[in-house]
Amino acid sequence: MGQSLSQLYVHLTFGTKDRFPFIQNACRMQLHSYIAGTLKTYKSPAILINSVPDHIHILFRLSKNYSLARVVEEIKKQSSKWMKEIKEGHNKFAWQTGYGAFSVSGSKVSTVIKYIENQKGHHLHKSYIEEVEDFIKQYDIIEYNADFFWR
Repeated sequence: MGQSLSQLYVHLTFGTKDRFPFIQNACRMQLHSYIAGTLKTYKSPAILINSVPDHIHILFRLSKNYSLARVVEEIKKQSSKWMKEIKEGHNKFAWQTGYGAFSVSGSKVSTVIKYIENQKGHHLHKSYIEEVEDFIKQYDIIEYNADFFWR
């Protein structure tokens, strides 16, 4: 019998629609737990989830059985629906259409964890748009089009 092995770490980030500050402290930890549950359903365990009012960062291990696009679609679809239904949420809650997903070497997981943990500190000096554009440069992404990404 054959065996397939996979260890793919992904740093995923996406914002709320129009960067509206939907993610308030009253629901923030619940949202993280809900997303972790969705990831577990898709056999892609969360390592760390952190957010600020207008965006989220998720470090997880991608399952060998599901595509990245499928996992991201389910995270966004299910959590958006959930945020509209809970008392602490908002009935107009929505995520931006685009997302950034960046591969992480196993040797850099602890560095990314520290980065995600310090989101409040990063955003004292840098906007979410500046943060993503730094990732785009760092990962040498050439397909980026701000007119479409930030929708």
